[in-house]
Amino acid sequence: MYSFMGGGLFCAGVGNILLIVSTATDYWMQYRHSSSYMHQGLWRYCVPGKCMAHTDSIAYWDATRAFMILSLLACFIGIVIGIMAFIHYSSFDGFDKTFAAGILFFISCFFVLLAMAVYTGVTVNYYGKRYGNWRFSWSYIMGWVAVVLTFFSGIFFMCAYRMHECPRNSNSR
Repeated sequence: MYSFMGGGLFCAGVGNILLIVSTATDYWMQYRHSSSYMHQGLWRYCVPGKCMAHTDSIAYWDATRAFMILSLLACFIGIVIGIMAFIHYSSFDGFDKTFAAGILFFISCFFVLLAMAVYTGVTVNYYGKRYGNWRFSWSYIMGWVAVVLTFFSGIFFMCAYRMHECPRNSNSR
């Protein structure tokens, strides 16, 4: 049980760091425009020599930002509850902390998956037709890696929950 929770906390910790870096950095996409390379993130776009904030409130950027922030919050709260379950913190005995942490990691995975799907769909349809020389960059890739890590965090915590629940259920018979 503890090895599953430890693995889940490790995946969640790394996933949360990747979510923070992915959300905060400006390398979601790179493209060539007027013989120079530019890159953009969720908050700013950069041309050679300077970066500027996105001034337009474009729906897909807003949706991607909101889903990434919700994913960060769910993952962070899941980590806190997962640590409480790991050290057998006695407060909040009314609910199973292992199960709650697993659900929060799945919720985090769902939100980051939504963010990545929205960004991917709009970017491919818009920039794919407008610019010939563009690509997704490392901030974007970190977001997809965070999807996998938060998913496995949820799997690990659900396995720990099942291992913890099975002996309890067999004793009641």
